[in-house]
Amino acid sequence: MSVWLNRFRVAFCGVGFAFKDQVSFWVHLPCAAIIITLAAWMRLQAWQWAIVVTAIALVLVAEMLNSAIELLVKALHPNPHPLIGRALDVSAGGVLLAAITAAILGAIALGPGLVSLFAS
Repeated sequence: MSVWLNRFRVAFCGVGFAFKDQVSFWVHLPCAAIIITLAAWMRLQAWQWAIVVTAIALVLVAEMLNSAIELLVKALHPNPHPLIGRALDVSAGGVLLAAITAAILGAIALGPGLVSLFAS
């Protein structure tokens, strides 16, 4: 197998692990499914789809990076340590910031259509 094919295989295995074994994905995935369904029903324009897809990807990537940091910490330093705890808090804060940003982007992309839908 070529080096590049192996790298893609390993990367897809990582995505599969995140989807199967990370509980937080089971919070984000239903939210993403609802937003995608709503966006399809609203027949968004291409620029709105770009915002929605980017926002969803932002949250999932942040969650995967957070999970990777958590797994490394468990493997390398299983005992509690104040600085490690702070690093994990910062990592989780990154996910929170990504989720808040995604909500704002979602409001920008979906808001006008929802307002006009409910106003009529």
